[in-house]
Formats: sequence, C-alpha cells, structure tokens
Amino acid sequence: MATATYPPPPPFYKLYKDYTQNPKSAPEPPPPIEGTYTCYGATYTTDDVLPSLEDQGVRQMYPKGPNIDFKKELKTLNRELQLHLLELADILVERPSQYARRVEEISLMFKNLHHLLNSLRPHQARATLIHILELQIQHRKQAVEDIKRYAS
Repeated sequence: MATATYPPPPPFYKLYKDYTQNPKSAPEPPPPIEGTYTCYGATYTTDDVLPSLEDQGVRQMYPKGPNIDFKKELKTLNRELQLHLLELADILVERPSQYARRVEEISLMFKNLHHLLNSLRPHQARATLIHILELQIQHRKQAVEDIKRYAS
C-alpha cells in the first residue's frame, strides 16, 4: 500500500498555470464579506460597532454618553460586585431560598463590567500597536548602530 507524503493539490490549481507569465490570468479573489454572515451555525457581523447594553436587553448601571470616566465606573462596579458577593455569601448561610435575586444582580454587574471593558478594546489595540511600532524602531536603530560600530 503506497501513501503520499502530501495530499494532492486541489483541482483549481490549474487556473493558475500561466500565472508566472501572465499574472492577470488568475481569477480574482472573492470580495470581502460585508454585513452579517453565518459560520458553523453562529451569526456574525463585520460591523466594528459594539452593541449597547439596551440592544442586548441588559440594564446599564453606569452613565450613558460619550464622556464616561472608565476608571471611575470600573472601580465603582467592582466595589458593588464585591459587596454583592459578600451579601450572597450571607444569604446562602442565613436564607438559602432567596439567593436567586442576588445571583441576577451579580450577573448584571458582570455584564456591565464586561461591556465597559470591551468598549476599551479599540484603545488597547491602538496602544499595543504604537508600542510594537516603537519597539521596531528601537530595534532598527540599534541594528544601524551595531552596523556602524562594526563597519568602522
């Protein structure tokens, strides 16, 4: 029984046989997906807009508007969450049948915290990219200095 090291190429490879002589002979790539699409049974969107909590059916626990003090609101929600977790522990000890309301409140706080953190993701990505570019510049300057030092 003979086995191949690699699988055979897909049948559409023949469309690219004249590519080295004529790059225009290859078919164009498919256009990018816009809007919503389904992949593995889940629906996704290409929009970069974070849906609001109201759109998701969740009550917003921090002020609305463009001028949100993220640090202050995250600290406030974190303190409230800690308080509710302690209260949940007390309720579980004293009145175990009344825990459901506290669990719902804790879930609401986690959703609000998660939404606040997700709204900071574009800023985080921008700062990360700036940091990576600064490191690259630093490495290149160091490489140039090393070349100058060894050349002279």
